[in-house]
Amino acid sequence: MANMTARKLSPALLVLAFGAAGCHSAAAAGAPIAATPPAESLQTPAPFATPPVLPGTPDIATLVAKVKPSVVNITTVQEVKNPRGDLGFPGGFEELFPFFHGPNGHGRMPGNEGGDEVLKRQALGSGFLVDSDGHVVTNAHVIDGADTVKVKLADDREYRAKVVGKDERLDVAVLKLENAPHDLPVAALGASDAMRVGEYVVAIGNPFGLGNTVTMGIVSAKGRTIGAGPYDDFIQTDASINPGNSGGPLFNLRGQVVGINTAINPQGKGIGFAIPIDAVKMVLPQLIASGHVSRGRLGVVIQGMDEDLARALGMDRAHGALVEQVEPGSPAERAGIKSGDVIVAIDGQDVPHSEDLPRMVAPHKPGTHTHVTILRDKQTQVIEVALAPLEDQDGHGSTSQPREPGAEQSGSSPLGLGVADENGRVVVERVAPDGPAQGKVHAGDVIESVNQQPVTTTSDLTAKVRAAPGDRPVLLRVKRGDQSRYVAIERRTH
Repeated sequence: MANMTARKLSPALLVLAFGAAGCHSAAAAGAPIAATPPAESLQTPAPFATPPVLPGTPDIATLVAKVKPSVVNITTVQEVKNPRGDLGFPGGFEELFPFFHGPNGHGRMPGNEGGDEVLKRQALGSGFLVDSDGHVVTNAHVIDGADTVKVKLADDREYRAKVVGKDERLDVAVLKLENAPHDLPVAALGASDAMRVGEYVVAIGNPFGLGNTVTMGIVSAKGRTIGAGPYDDFIQTDASINPGNSGGPLFNLRGQVVGINTAINPQGKGIGFAIPIDAVKMVLPQLIASGHVSRGRLGVVIQGMDEDLARALGMDRAHGALVEQVEPGSPAERAGIKSGDVIVAIDGQDVPHSEDLPRMVAPHKPGTHTHVTILRDKQTQVIEVALAPLEDQDGHGSTSQPREPGAEQSGSSPLGLGVADENGRVVVERVAPDGPAQGKVHAGDVIESVNQQPVTTTSDLTAKVRAAPGDRPVLLRVKRGDQSRYVAIERRTH
């Protein structure tokens, strides 16, 4: 410690040494020496009791003092069995230290000497209190697999908590403190939809176990889709978020929670993502009351629209969600929705992009009758659909999960394809590397239709491609494995 102090002080000592030498030289040359100033003139002015906030700048310190008591640190423990003598430690080195607990130093639980070792795996997260009953909101992934959950308040009071509900699709969970006191500080919930890009936001959480950590930034973007699930609609912020911040609140300058800090981009710096609080408010009452969320299901598989697909379908612009498949027996099939339809509105509200459709259907409860506007053969229709319940996360009946267009390829013909007849099917044998189908069709794909008309032979395919209007791309329905999808391909004109 002494060496560290010396290293820190040595630059200052060096400056003082040079100053002393200079004074000595001046004195030796007979230069006058200035009188020592009065002691009162050397005194430092007394600091402000509260530093003033410059006009136009946010008073973050006052904001944090107000909202920080509602933010909590979460610690979870999961018991993991490990065969005796297995030195592989499945969880990796992070389980070795400091998260092993046990009387023998190796994480073995008492009374288990004859069997597998039971290791305690610890994880950290954040959350915030939403009511005086002791309910805490956090991320579902924070408490995933936990056997024990502990919550520490900002004043260091600590309580065990139980999981009362979780929504893995949205990645939200609700905890309840056991033996909760009556003086709990509660966070105010704001309106994320009202947030504007560029507004200041403050994140508070438990990064790397460093509780009560405050960072500040702005809303960098809204409506971000990052592939986390069917309801991606994240707020992007440059307020610093790190492991352990998950589940913590993102505040606006009014002291209201506008998001739950959830994800980071490991390749980027200063790029974090938060679940909008408006989406959380929609499911919070259900999670507290029943422990799960009930959502409506349309029963379609959709794909994203692009300009080529829009032109092939006779649309003036790319919008809506193209129905790739309709699930057998689903509400969509019963209502008459077909593959190739474009869903452009739900209950009169436009569907801007394919990824917006799941979020627009989800708030409707099972049994709700909703009006779905579709575009079919350039004609708009409104179809009434009675929604079914959305199955559990492990079920097969997911609602309107978007799929992005894309593929790879080799062939010849106006579409740049080489095809062959095979058992009543048209099979792609090759795709020209520089042809119009490059990147959209693969060898081995089966072409099922051209401009919504079925094809079963290569001659049928050729005839329908030649008969297709020349002012827009050709719309193909292509099957790859068990999955069918639409692609729009420009014909070669030479």
